[in-house]
Amino acid sequence: MMPIGRNVPLVLIGLLLMIAGCASKQQPSVPPKSEAPHYELVSDSKTEELASGLSLKPQGLASWTELRPGLEESLKYILRRNQNAVAVKRPGLTLTWKELGDSVAELIAILPKLDSNPEYLAERFDWLKVSPKTLLTGYYEPWLEASHERGGRYQYPLYGVPDDLKMIRLDQFHPRWKGQSLVYREGEDGIEPYYDREAIDGERALVGKGKEIAWAKDPVDIFFLQIQGSGRLVYPDGSVKHILYGGKNGHQYVSLGKLLINRGHVPREEMSMQRIKQFMDKNPYTAQKLMFENPSYVFFRLSDEGPYGSISSILTPRVSVAVDRTMIPLGSVLALKTGLLDYENGGVEPFFSLVLAQDTGGAIKGTRMDLFCGSGEEAEFLAGHLQEDSEVFFLVSKRILTTKTAD
Repeated sequence: MMPIGRNVPLVLIGLLLMIAGCASKQQPSVPPKSEAPHYELVSDSKTEELASGLSLKPQGLASWTELRPGLEESLKYILRRNQNAVAVKRPGLTLTWKELGDSVAELIAILPKLDSNPEYLAERFDWLKVSPKTLLTGYYEPWLEASHERGGRYQYPLYGVPDDLKMIRLDQFHPRWKGQSLVYREGEDGIEPYYDREAIDGERALVGKGKEIAWAKDPVDIFFLQIQGSGRLVYPDGSVKHILYGGKNGHQYVSLGKLLINRGHVPREEMSMQRIKQFMDKNPYTAQKLMFENPSYVFFRLSDEGPYGSISSILTPRVSVAVDRTMIPLGSVLALKTGLLDYENGGVEPFFSLVLAQDTGGAIKGTRMDLFCGSGEEAEFLAGHLQEDSEVFFLVSKRILTTKTAD
């Protein structure tokens, strides 16, 4: 993060002040009416029915106590926040970070009791339904064949964060930009947007800057790795390295799936990650042009461990989820009711389990949620086909909500 002062380009300050001055004069467009995301308190009788239907089986867990490590990581993240600050403020629910932390700590304490009595979750916790319904998608950790050096079939670079990529928090200039940042580079005539995908991969804008951290065989594989945010590299000698999210170029993400549907390349009802890959492999020239239409670009870093979520802890398959942190604060405990495709036998298996909000994503907005499916072929299959309208419930200690009501 760049501090305000002489290190900030004067043209950037001027630009921001100009935007601030003009903003009040602009007439905002009126968006179409839709149900605003909110929380609805579930009745006690309904909560008891829901709690009795929870299952660990779809997550591959044998005991509720196996959730402890993930819950403790969530609690560590919560305790690093300003405890008096508001963690979530939406119609139907307002909580401080301290209240959220107390609720998670209470769940950790009662885990041993849940194996014999999962209904205890209805006795000790209020359940608040996330409305409107959640669109659940999935992501996973892809494996890529890669090399430390360029050569042979390994011709496509994976980049670390460039030295000339700059970022500044805009709320340092005006509170109306709270939570927003600007990614840029310094050009000959002042600040400019950072290089987009076409400039990086098509015009080779980063060649010669020494930021190649590995080389892959297929640009489409790199594109999908960027969508997932992390993965594993398998080198020719059989060694494996985690490749993790390092940063972005600041450009808006454009969905390749939507482009394929809108251009008539893939019918909407057939859309999946596997179907996208099939089209890209058969149409390499068109594939390159379509990838360039998504200007967003992800940079990486290498690690011996991973994958990590936004709370800086390792993600747990079928337990960790990515959320919009303005709707669901990171560290929250949720009950997710949906259906998952059966990899071996086909069909849809019911999934109703506790999940942990431990990650975020550029396309995850409002009530939408992304389930981390793990690593390997089964995880790829599940994540690639997952697009389900689902029900989500936010769990909060009754003691906390009762106290807030009394106040």
